[in-house]
Amino acid sequence: MIKSYVTGFPRIGEKRELKRALEGLWSKKEGFDEAKLEDTAKTLKARHWAYQKEVGIDLISSNDFSLYDLMLDTIYALGCIPFRFRGLSGRELYFAMARGEKSAVAMEMTKWFNTNYHYIVPELNKDTKFSLNSEKIIAEYNEAKQNGINTKINLIGPITFLALSKTTDDSCAFCHLDAVVGEYAKLLEQISKLDDEVFVQFDEPIFVTDKGDALSDKITPVYEKLTGVSSNIKIIFMTYFEHALNAVNEVLKTKIYGLGLDFIHGAKNTQALPALANSDVKLFAGVVDGRNVWKANIDEKVKFVKELESKLGGKDFYIGSSCSLLHVPFTLKYEKKLNDEVKSWLSFAVEKLSEISIITSLANNKELCEVASKIYAQNKASANSRASSALIHDKAVKDRVSNLSKFERDMSFDERIKIQQKALNYGVLPTTTIGSFPQTVELRVARQNFKKGEINKLAYENHIKAYIDECVKFQEECGLDVLVHGEPERNDMVEYFGEQIKGYAFSENGWVQSYGSRCVKPPLLFGDVSRPEPMTVEWIRYAQSKTSKIMKGMLTGPVTMLNWSFVRDDISRAEVAKQLALCIYDEIADLQDAGIKVIQVDEAAFKEGYPLRAENIGAYEKFSVDCFKLSVASARPETQIHTHMCYSEFNDIIKTIEAMDADVISIETARSGNELLKIFKAVGYKQEVGPGVYDIHSPRIPSVDEMVAQIKALLEVLPKEQLWINPDCGLKTRKWEEVEPSLKNMVEAVKIARAL
Repeated sequence: MIKSYVTGFPRIGEKRELKRALEGLWSKKEGFDEAKLEDTAKTLKARHWAYQKEVGIDLISSNDFSLYDLMLDTIYALGCIPFRFRGLSGRELYFAMARGEKSAVAMEMTKWFNTNYHYIVPELNKDTKFSLNSEKIIAEYNEAKQNGINTKINLIGPITFLALSKTTDDSCAFCHLDAVVGEYAKLLEQISKLDDEVFVQFDEPIFVTDKGDALSDKITPVYEKLTGVSSNIKIIFMTYFEHALNAVNEVLKTKIYGLGLDFIHGAKNTQALPALANSDVKLFAGVVDGRNVWKANIDEKVKFVKELESKLGGKDFYIGSSCSLLHVPFTLKYEKKLNDEVKSWLSFAVEKLSEISIITSLANNKELCEVASKIYAQNKASANSRASSALIHDKAVKDRVSNLSKFERDMSFDERIKIQQKALNYGVLPTTTIGSFPQTVELRVARQNFKKGEINKLAYENHIKAYIDECVKFQEECGLDVLVHGEPERNDMVEYFGEQIKGYAFSENGWVQSYGSRCVKPPLLFGDVSRPEPMTVEWIRYAQSKTSKIMKGMLTGPVTMLNWSFVRDDISRAEVAKQLALCIYDEIADLQDAGIKVIQVDEAAFKEGYPLRAENIGAYEKFSVDCFKLSVASARPETQIHTHMCYSEFNDIIKTIEAMDADVISIETARSGNELLKIFKAVGYKQEVGPGVYDIHSPRIPSVDEMVAQIKALLEVLPKEQLWINPDCGLKTRKWEEVEPSLKNMVEAVKIARAL
């Protein structure tokens, strides 16, 4: 017998209801309070459970819902609160840890494995104490039960929790393993009283990484203790994003009920099947892609599931999503403007539920109901369409890629920087921003009205120009050295470019949670790509005409375009990236011709695309570096190329960053101190660096003294001649009343630092 499950479900809401409730509460908007937030959350959870129940998913999750982040929920539940928040409690404490408050900076945030989702990093030290608060976990299970659903309870596994933690005193996070497992055991004792039988999913994705392999010996003692708490709890050890072969043998030594393996992104997991066949552990097989939006080919999936069944010797097992469906948009039902053929190839979270259900039924040789039969027929038709569609292939693009002759810039950095410093004359500790300024309500309304045809092009452009005028005026008055135009015409750093590139399609409501209330709407990269017309030149040229200072051109790099899009899977990602690189190559050539002397090619998502296994890293690094160098190969020596990366661990990729050969790189250091910067010093990094001196993800305004101290700390690591001063990321999500004083304080701090 084959049953179905879903690893986890999106929580932001199909119309971003949770986002609006959160932001309404934070901004103290009339009608938005904690009661409104609780009501919204309750409505969303009930709806999400109902979607899964209606299509017949056997194991539905609770505690996969969060008001901000599941790792933050776990920190709160375990009571390991950083000391600076100790005076707070309840919801105030919860959001302060994520967003900061007047007297305490927010906790560090970084990418969840190789996805674009950000999690709050647990912050521990040798004196950290733990104290269980299970209220949310228990309440959500009971809430689902009131809706007629006995859920599996999702928890971040204790080993993954500690492996992803940081310590503030150089102690080892795993010195707390016994204490953390003890709190989990207390939690399981409480859970055991909820029902005669309760499924508990422990997410342990650390074991799909090389780091996790070194932790495999912790699996047996930890899960022997947890499985020994109560006989009515069935523990599922869930992994995803890659293979977890080294963990399998350890898991099979325990009394764990089920083992989750990803067969989409971890093809080697098939090697674990013989061992599973000879054990009592149930397989939870991730066979429907939880990270991409293309329809599963149901016939191929059924064939694969039958092969699994055969290799398991006919044992019962479960099939479901390869990971949480958090990483894909919610539903296609609101998509009214997509090209019909492209839309027919897509499957979002709600649609993937039907795929899982149909694959389960067909694998069990069950007859499909009328609705499922119709979906199955559409699936077959779309598979045929996608394989042969003329929308996908462009001979001119393929020919250009195959006939490339220039792959990188003409001069070395040492030669270029001398020319640039003379031409640009920006002095020591030059100041700039990462690119974007606040996206105001007025801007968003103007953009929407233009797209709807409610205002004409001239009215829209005048609105954008007026905003650029204000941005330029403020930056000049503030005293910044290298200015930006503020990006008022851009909705998203990838979507904006994708809208102007052939081979992309765009959803109306394909939002995916990035962190907290922040959502992104990744473009759908379905075919060969090319740039028919210049994408940014008109706006940057206009902005430069408004100032005698240097105006920085702002582009998104090919690897970030790749990693922040839902990418076609019929050719290699390396080939797609090369096509994207040529679009940026052409844009840089046009910006130079328009008189722009500094161009930033953001690669914010460079690190998150890294494979989780070392065996695959070399190939990724090669095509990523090659594509970045190709994208800037049209830049003349006197044109200064900047890039930006955020929330990355650089120690293992610093040589790769160096190989990218950008003239200036700006990075995040505001939440992580100077640890990242020390890596640049250690390797003798020659290019110029702009470490972020304040955290833009927090609404707090840093003081002049605070930033002077930060700059002094930077100068202890790198010489002032090598440093730029900037915020740690773009200012798009902040408000002007936060941005203006923060940047003024930053410039004032630089004046003080220059005089030291």
